Amino acid sequence: MKIIDIVILIPILIILSVVSLWMGNQSYHWFPPQASAESLLVDDLFSFLVTLGSFIFLGVTGAILYSMIFYRAGKYDMSDGPAIEGNATLEIVWTAIPLFLVVWITSYSYQVYSQMSIHGPMDILHLHTPIEIESANAAPVEEIVQPTEKIEVISKQWAWIFRYPEQNITSSELHLPVNRRVSLKLQSEDVIHGLYIPAFRLKQDIIPNQTMDFEFTPIRVGKYRLRDSQYSGTYFAAMQSYAVVESVEDYNQWLKLAATQTPTAAPNQAVKEYTRHTDRAIETRWPIVAPAKPPLVNFHD
Repeated sequence: MKIIDIVILIPILIILSVVSLWMGNQSYHWFPPQASAESLLVDDLFSFLVTLGSFIFLGVTGAILYSMIFYRAGKYDMSDGPAIEGNATLEIVWTAIPLFLVVWITSYSYQVYSQMSIHGPMDILHLHTPIEIESANAAPVEEIVQPTEKIEVISKQWAWIFRYPEQNITSSELHLPVNRRVSLKLQSEDVIHGLYIPAFRLKQDIIPNQTMDFEFTPIRVGKYRLRDSQYSGTYFAAMQSYAVVESVEDYNQWLKLAATQTPTAAPNQAVKEYTRHTDRAIETRWPIVAPAKPPLVNFHD
């Protein structure tokens, strides 16, 4: 490579790096607010992937455009190109670099995944076998923090029930104390559901006849959308609720308030839509699963 080529290449690489880093920083604004400790890990990983992807995309696109502009054949040039033999050094380089990037991305992704409380397919497969796979329940900090709040989550077609066993309280909303490690025990009464809170960057499948342990740490006070990430039937889109993150004082006050409430049927959008469907004058022949009865809870939104 000529010296003049190196002089031109270095500023180009610097510009590509700066633009790629800028794109990576912009990616933080593409998501909902960071409301859990795990969201910091996920967003950092995504920013890293955006930065790396931007550098590769801009570099390859720029090389193609440069070749098209400065090395295109003349309008009436019908001659063959030069007979160039294979370059072993170049082939080794463009094989080694992608291999290094894949290993780098894989190791970084696995490191993030291992710090989050998410059960993968193999974890679920071995939940109740004598051979235990190491649980990915580590907090995203240097030391493991024991959960201070334990909440039972029951999913069914099509409603969420959140039970606080120590206070014997049920709610249609998931109330959480800020900056406290939370442990959820996820159960399904019928089909596969998925607990998904976008602001937490967390999603966990819920398997029937299994109890899924799930841990995370809310870090931002607010009210965040909670939904079913799995297609669980006709009215799965109506299976939505909220995760309410409160200060410890407000959380304890809510527990006391909810304990004084008599359990009543929570509003249920799936039941409303099913009732409206069955009351129509024209009936279709498509079978529709009837929603479960609205849950009885101490507190609902």
